[in-house]
Amino acid sequence: MIVTITTFHLKRAASLEEMTKVFQGTAPKYQNMAGLLRKNYWMSEDGLRVGGIYLWTSRAHADRAYTPEWKKFVESKYGTPPVIEYLYSPVMVDNREGTISVAAA
Repeated sequence: MIVTITTFHLKRAASLEEMTKVFQGTAPKYQNMAGLLRKNYWMSEDGLRVGGIYLWTSRAHADRAYTPEWKKFVESKYGTPPVIEYLYSPVMVDNREGTISVAAA
């Protein structure tokens, strides 16, 4: 599995209420996206950084999502280009399901 963290450095601090509305507006775009297992939106406590934490079945699926069109769309939403970090997630603990999963090598 692959985790990506996207970060947007905002030009001015945003409120949690403001960003929640923005996030709710974009969330439907990610429903049923191929290879995306989960997306969590996040915001820093000072309101100057926002982004997403994504769990993908593969790097290939993540790469297909972060197209030039996607980058243009999110930059228009947040006023700044995204920084995308890719991370391996070889083991996952899911306390809701009571499971520990090991990703296939």
